[in-house]
Amino acid sequence: MDYIQSLPNHIEKYIGENDLFLEIYKGEAHPPLLFVHGGYTGSWMWSKYIPHFVRQGYPCYVMNLRSHYKSRVMDMSQITFEDYLEDIKEIIAEIIADCGEEPIIIGFSVGGILCQKIAETEKCAGLILIDSCISKEVNEVVPYDVLIENTIGMIAPAPERNEDSSIDESKEDIVFQKKYLSMESSKAIVACGCWIKGVEGISINRSAIKCPTLVIKSVNNNEDDRRGKAEAQHLNAEYTGFWNTTHTGLLIGQRYVEVVNRIMEWLKK
Repeated sequence: MDYIQSLPNHIEKYIGENDLFLEIYKGEAHPPLLFVHGGYTGSWMWSKYIPHFVRQGYPCYVMNLRSHYKSRVMDMSQITFEDYLEDIKEIIAEIIADCGEEPIIIGFSVGGILCQKIAETEKCAGLILIDSCISKEVNEVVPYDVLIENTIGMIAPAPERNEDSSIDESKEDIVFQKKYLSMESSKAIVACGCWIKGVEGISINRSAIKCPTLVIKSVNNNEDDRRGKAEAQHLNAEYTGFWNTTHTGLLIGQRYVEVVNRIMEWLKK
């Protein structure tokens, strides 16, 4: 069964020349929310989150980058980080045309660093980062202790998931992800991959970001916590670290509702 069959009534659209698949959940009471997925994933990764925000009246726009989930399949070996930025700009223009106001953008992982870069130039009502890839500036403050060689190849294959290895995801959570996980653009991953030898990361001009910001991190050691706090400091943001959680568990795991509640609390301010 496709995950969207279990979600509230919504509109599906294909946007622009790259047929970006966009799911729209209408609401009246609040500014629109734009959800930007991470690498290897798609709008399906937000499946547990969306009903919570819809019930609170938030218009939710859940996008898919080019060649992800139900967007038109393209040559992943040629897709760049900058291409993904153009996709997000295109969806923001669609939201403004539809709602008449700028969205609060919510980015996960690679989607987080994309949203940081977008917030430098696009008008956004707010910025929420969930375990975002870190910027060049944050990497300089709290660099990764262990770096890996760049052996990704022309296209990054979907990550393998062990159904019995997660501290906060059930077997069913991981089986669900394995159903949808797909390959990713190597060029985009390497561009922001501070954990790869020789990669500095994407530079973020914090003075260009004017909107209120919330940083959420998966934390399992002091280094994770320091990195999250450094990111928040760089962006003049609020910070919440969730100890003993995993990267994908923040969205799809058994404690996801704690993250949703923190976001709700921040939004209501």
